[in-house]
Amino acid sequence: MKTEDILAKLPFSEPFLFVDTIEKIDENGVVGTYRYDETLSFYRGHFINHPVTPGVILTETMAQIGVVCLGIFILNNNFTKDSVIALTSSEIDFIQPVYPNDTVTVLSEKMYFRFGKLKCKVWMENQNKEIVCKGYIAGMIK
Repeated sequence: MKTEDILAKLPFSEPFLFVDTIEKIDENGVVGTYRYDETLSFYRGHFINHPVTPGVILTETMAQIGVVCLGIFILNNNFTKDSVIALTSSEIDFIQPVYPNDTVTVLSEKMYFRFGKLKCKVWMENQNKEIVCKGYIAGMIK
């Protein structure tokens, strides 16, 4: 499955799409990137004059790249626009802030995929290769 095919099957669109590229993907994990443009609406009110990317957005980015993209790849032709995706759990530690115009890399390692549930170890690095957050995310794909 090609990267373009995975991106085309994502059930997200602007302004809630947090995947720019998929650098590497196989049945065991994925590496992808996203750049947080300074014009994103949540920056206007999240720490006035000192905007920081909200943790919930960082978690969503890791879920979209690290779980949804990987799930689409694993399911291949069994994933359609009618497929349903639901986050079932997340445990994320936030280590450093992510600022407007930062480009992050999300790395994900599959822990297991069974009975439609995918659980991954995920972490996010900034452009300096420093870990900004890490943890575990699981979701169901039906």
